[in-house]
This record gives sequence, C-alpha cells and structure tokens, in this order.
Amino acid sequence: MTTVTNATVTNASCARVLAWRDYDPAVRTLDGMCLGTVEVDGEPAEAARQLWDAGARRVELPGTVDLAGPRDPVATVWALCLVRDLTALGVVVDWRLRLDPGTDWRTLSHLQPPRATTGTPDDTEVPGRWRHGYYLGKCLWRRGPGFVQIRDRRWGALHRFTVDEPEYQEAIALLSCGAPCSAVPPAVLADLEQERLVGSVGGQAWFLPYRVRRWAKGAITL
Repeated sequence: MTTVTNATVTNASCARVLAWRDYDPAVRTLDGMCLGTVEVDGEPAEAARQLWDAGARRVELPGTVDLAGPRDPVATVWALCLVRDLTALGVVVDWRLRLDPGTDWRTLSHLQPPRATTGTPDDTEVPGRWRHGYYLGKCLWRRGPGFVQIRDRRWGALHRFTVDEPEYQEAIALLSCGAPCSAVPPAVLADLEQERLVGSVGGQAWFLPYRVRRWAKGAITL
C-alpha cells in the first residue's frame, strides 16, 4: 500500500482514497488521525482489508460512483464492491452515488449510506431515508460446510436463502469481485437477479450481499 498525492479511481483494481483512523468529525481533526491519501489494489475484499489493517475507520471515495452511464463499468463495479466490503468491516464510507432512474435505491440500502445521490425522483430525501434505515447486517452472506447462507432484510422482512448447488456457489465466488455477465451461466444469473442479489451495469455484474465470517448478532436475531 502506497501513499500518493491525488485521490482518484485509476482502474478496475486500484483506487486512491482518503482515510482516517476514526469516524468522529472532532476526533478526525486531531494530530495523527488522518492517514492521508492511500492507494489500495487487488480484489475489493483485499483492498478493504488493506485499509482496515492500516487503521482506517473512515474512508472517502473520490468522485461519484455512476450507475447511470459509467465510462468504465469495470471500475464502477470494483468501487461498489469496495464500498460493500468496507461496509462489512464496519468502516464508515463517504461516497456519492448516481443511480439510473429505473433503479430502486433500496437495492443498495445495506451499504454505508452515500453522502448524496442523483438520478432518483427524490434525491433530496433519499440520503436521509437511507441513513435512517441503515444498520449493519441488513444483507449479508456466510459460507458454511458445503453451503452458503444469505440473509436479506433490505425490504423489511427477513428473506433467507440457503445455497448448496455448486454452480450457484461458484457464481457467488466469481461475482463477489465483479465479473462480466457472460462469465456466469445465464440461468444462474437470472435466478440471482430475480432475488435481487446481483446488480449489473454495462455488461458487468456483482454480488450485492457482503460476506461476514461470523454473525454480528444471534442467529435468530439476524
């Protein structure tokens, strides 16, 4: 991990972000709390772990993550996966999001709330509603012996899925880093999209739930 001078998303597997050791605005102003601009690379989960291990507890992404008409869909999906994996670690993420008018923002409501959104009919209200309804553990998955379990509360009620088919587990592993839609068997991709577990833009797809290594609360609560 290398400190650099400009905060930009450079390509599909590398981003330069601003990072702090604490999420509290007052604490962040103290000496030694700002980590400055940090470059992370590799798979999104690896990049998130790099930031965590460096002491980052608040991360600011540059620019706007654009789902309406991205110039580089691969980089957009990588950035969304990074937000997802930072969320899983409990890192506060300061980011901006542009949605396609046909996208329901609640599909992403398990992620750290963005500072601002554009592209929805009620952009002035969405960030506040997102923050009000956000909590850690809203949409997650965990690997068990021979199966994957997904728990999704983005729509209010608990939707629980147990995945034991090898082709679906392979798709989840592939899509966790983002991948071309064509890399996933069409029937598998269609099933995951129908359950709103996969997002896609510009021919690229990614798995929406974030992975946890253990339940943050009791299994019955989640």
